[in-house]
Amino acid sequence: MASNCYCSSGKKFQNCCQPILNGEQSANSAEALMRSRYTAYCTHNYFYILNTYASVKRQQLSQKELEDAAQDTIWLHLEIVSPAIGQDDQVEFKAWSKERNTVFLLHETSRFIKEQEQWRYLDGQLHQDCGKVTIGRNEPCFCSSGKKYKQCCLRR
Repeated sequence: MASNCYCSSGKKFQNCCQPILNGEQSANSAEALMRSRYTAYCTHNYFYILNTYASVKRQQLSQKELEDAAQDTIWLHLEIVSPAIGQDDQVEFKAWSKERNTVFLLHETSRFIKEQEQWRYLDGQLHQDCGKVTIGRNEPCFCSSGKKYKQCCLRR
């Protein structure tokens, strides 16, 4: 049975980010690249992540650095807040993760550019609500599953 894509698109993985991660197709928008990069973090595909940075940023990074930075991170949920209206090169998103049983929120407006007809991640502006998230076990889960946190993402 096929599972839903990590990027919370509601599509099946093999019909969403998998063909992009496998190089079978290119991301056709900044949002599609954002979703595929999130999925790459979930699947530990640091080679893909490195190669989707803009060339100016890619020169400053290594695959090993990306792996080391994400070593203890479990990605839980992605929410696309808004692809910037009228600006197809920006995407605002929220991504929840867990490290050592502590939940964190990454809330960013990312900028993308096209290089050689391919979307690439350039940089991002972090929002003030980034950081540690306190969520009660009996509160609704942030992933919009309709379950309590203790019955959902807490178990991951």
